[in-house]
Amino acid sequence: MRVIGVEGNQLGILTLTDALEEAGKSDLDLVEVAPGSSPPVCRIMDYGKYLYKRSKKLQEARKGAVSVQLKEVRMRPKIEKHDMQFKFRQIQKFLGQNNKVKITMIFRGREMRHTDIGRNIMDEIKSRLGDTCVIDVSPRLEGRNMVMIVSPKKNRTGD
Repeated sequence: MRVIGVEGNQLGILTLTDALEEAGKSDLDLVEVAPGSSPPVCRIMDYGKYLYKRSKKLQEARKGAVSVQLKEVRMRPKIEKHDMQFKFRQIQKFLGQNNKVKITMIFRGREMRHTDIGRNIMDEIKSRLGDTCVIDVSPRLEGRNMVMIVSPKKNRTGD
């Protein structure tokens, strides 16, 4: 097997016992880094320290990642004006927090005959939101619910 030393220098092709002996001299571990190559490549390193650094790097990468949640706002076609304003403020708040918003219009009983009322409400929401968001899924009927999904617009200057 090909052995790489502590500083990254090549020690050459050694047998397993010689490589283990070399690692034992420096009180480190012999780690196989490329088992598929011919001959296999092993490195002399402190494996515990390597695992620690790798976990810290992953943790740092996760810290910088932005998680987007899907928030849901549910309403009925017989919604009153004030309730509609409240729901609209909720949608704006969720979009301001960089979350996607699923707007669900729930139809019950005879309301299923008047899906046009629900579509009008969805269109009103869409027009009031204007350029502040992107419509991922246009209003569509899924069983007894009409669903629309919107997400916040990305700032290309900040990315």
